[in-house]
Amino acid sequence: MVSAVPSFHITAIGELLIDFTPAGFSQRGDMLFARIAGGAPANVLAAASKLGCRTAFIGKVGQDSFGRFLKDTLEAAGIDAQGLVFSPYNTTLAFVTLDEHGDRSFSFYRKPGADMMLEFSDVDQSLVENCRILHFGSVSLTDEPSRSATLETVRLARSLGKTISYDPNYRPFLWPDTDEAVRWMKEGLSLADIVKMSEEELFLLTGSQEPEEGTKELAREGKALILVSLGAKGAFYRRGDTCGLLPTYDVKTIDTNGAGDAFFGAILSRLAELELSALAALSQKELEEILSYGNAAGSITTTRKGSIPALPTEEEIQRCRREIPLLR
Repeated sequence: MVSAVPSFHITAIGELLIDFTPAGFSQRGDMLFARIAGGAPANVLAAASKLGCRTAFIGKVGQDSFGRFLKDTLEAAGIDAQGLVFSPYNTTLAFVTLDEHGDRSFSFYRKPGADMMLEFSDVDQSLVENCRILHFGSVSLTDEPSRSATLETVRLARSLGKTISYDPNYRPFLWPDTDEAVRWMKEGLSLADIVKMSEEELFLLTGSQEPEEGTKELAREGKALILVSLGAKGAFYRRGDTCGLLPTYDVKTIDTNGAGDAFFGAILSRLAELELSALAALSQKELEEILSYGNAAGSITTTRKGSIPALPTEEEIQRCRREIPLLR
């Protein structure tokens, strides 16, 4: 039986993995890597949890030291981990490299990884029944059985009247080809109410490189809110016919890993108490205030290394908004 007051603001389903991020060099010049918990759905939850939301995770990790570390990390972040399942397959690893601007790229070790092996029978449905928002991304759509498990869980959430948020997080090396990626990313998109994407993902899913034009199509399809993250240029948003571009904050960026998840998690934390009808009723000023809050969260995250360890507090977000100028 679904509780009258959901236990969780946000439940997420998807990948939970290890990011090995650059951590300097040894005395003899060997590159060093730091072990950091990663996976976009978990990052989004961690951001929202740090800002006061009750959150829960559904996914699969290996029966190895990495899997145990990830479970401990979820719990330390205040995320309910009862939906985390252990698998005999190894935990997925991702090695992150940064360019001179702090922008990241990934090399995955996932053939297969434990996160790919999630089945619908593994899913604790009470975590879906007892949430307001169900969040997912496209990385869990790359392979079976996690693809079917994810889509079936999202359909269950929709049937229960939950708000669905989606990040079509395109990682080309995880797909056999672009056509397959677009097919399944669009399948996820068809089930979503709130969507956050990059310029590249907007082009893949709409054929348009212009946020104003590309998001029109998505709004016509009934998306309640579309967000396009533009890096240093800020974020574009569309809610029906209302749209705009909000600048980000002028910070010293050293690592963009997790910034988009911090942005999205912060925004979802502000929307978590609202029904979709209430989202539609927000004034443009109220909506832009929420999105600027997300921009501040993403900006702060870029000033630190890692993803979950870099996430800001409420106090840090408010200080950023008061004291740091917008990037024009």
